[in-house]
Amino acid sequence: MNALVLKKGASRKSAYDLKNPLGDEVETHTLTVIVDNEAGVLARVIGLFSGRGYNIDSLTVAETDHHGHLSRITIVTTGTPAVIVQIKAQLDRMIPIHSVNDLTVEGPSVERELAMLKVTGEGEKRVEAMRLADIFRANVVDTTLSSFVFEITGTSEKIDAFVELMRPLGLTELARTGVAALARGR
Repeated sequence: MNALVLKKGASRKSAYDLKNPLGDEVETHTLTVIVDNEAGVLARVIGLFSGRGYNIDSLTVAETDHHGHLSRITIVTTGTPAVIVQIKAQLDRMIPIHSVNDLTVEGPSVERELAMLKVTGEGEKRVEAMRLADIFRANVVDTTLSSFVFEITGTSEKIDAFVELMRPLGLTELARTGVAALARGR
């Protein structure tokens, strides 16, 4: 099995996870950060997380305003409420950052992720893989006599469920884009 595919039951926790002495609940938050699109900005943002032992569960970056030279970074991170407040405050103080928004607390938002899965198999396993792909509305983007490459878009939970069902059918490779998110409404 390819090293990129998490083994069943493998932990998604950070190597930096420490026991929380205060017993505060660990929360997952989706942050959007608007930054200048220039060299080194992403490294500085990532450096803030790694230097303090904060975990990044998902990271996506793309230019959103070509004329204004702005990019949008979407970060899914976990931590206690105090850690999340600290992350947002430290990000907000960085010079190339224009805004930091926490979609988790600001109201309803829409989150999506794209994944591509290579599944190899023959006979009934191929038939079952195609049946499940149809149920999950995954598209076949490549096929050979011995494998399929499926493309699936949806919530991280939907993708996780599809991945787990494809494991026994011959999942050999997995690539995920990370979460893209927008606030709903105005």
